[in-house]
Amino acid sequence: MVSAADRAKSPARTSVWLEGKAERGRRSAQPASLDRAKIIDATVRLLDSEGAAKFSMRRLAAELDVTAMSVYWYVDTKDDLLELALDAAFGTIRLPDAGADADAGGDGDADGDTDADAGDWRGRLRRLAVDYRAMLVRHPWVSPLVGTFLNIGPNALAFSLAIQQVMRDTGLPPRGQMGALSAVFQFVYGFGTIEGHFIARCASAGMSQDEYYREAIGTMTGAPDLGLKKYITESMEIMVSGGTGTVAEMRERDFEYALETLVAGIEAMAARG
Repeated sequence: MVSAADRAKSPARTSVWLEGKAERGRRSAQPASLDRAKIIDATVRLLDSEGAAKFSMRRLAAELDVTAMSVYWYVDTKDDLLELALDAAFGTIRLPDAGADADAGGDGDADGDTDADAGDWRGRLRRLAVDYRAMLVRHPWVSPLVGTFLNIGPNALAFSLAIQQVMRDTGLPPRGQMGALSAVFQFVYGFGTIEGHFIARCASAGMSQDEYYREAIGTMTGAPDLGLKKYITESMEIMVSGGTGTVAEMRERDFEYALETLVAGIEAMAARG
């Protein structure tokens, strides 16, 4: 068993995926309805509803209506469980069909994406970026965990391999592929992280995003700091010039424009060879 203290001493060499922790079978004393998959599902639900700061094995056991020791039969530590939940979240990201390039030109799917879009690297890149952002927004606790664990579970690896394949298909030279990957997905990580935390803050305040935004702007506008007033005025001018709408609509517009800018940049760099 690897303790939390051991993990802290050697974070680069410890992972639930590297320590040979195969799923244990149920002992006769364990609840018949309990297994690792149910424990992970309950963990994700608790993290979504209460956040990582309030999460504990005792709280999880109460949610499952079992003893804490019953949970520890399936996972050694809380960190192991968080790492398993992290990979479960990555499992919600849709991955492009490996044969999409060969099948391009069909009629489309239920999501409105054409097969041609799925086959083209641009369409695949957009879908991966959009789904990654959606996952980060849906699960705000994921962002800090991405940098805490090695993140080498099967779902996270499948996502990473899909991204790498898209970058190989862009026509960028090998020396530029990792830089382009970083440009897109570090942008999405930052955008989705801020968006997810903002939505969670609004919810905790009992306000809609628009209500929270209006109150925040009103508070800052009335501040005596002239520098802050100048910032607010210029920021509002930029936002108005981009069009009006709800906070969610403005954010969507900004994300799409930024992503298209990055796609155009990749095209330009690939053309330069």
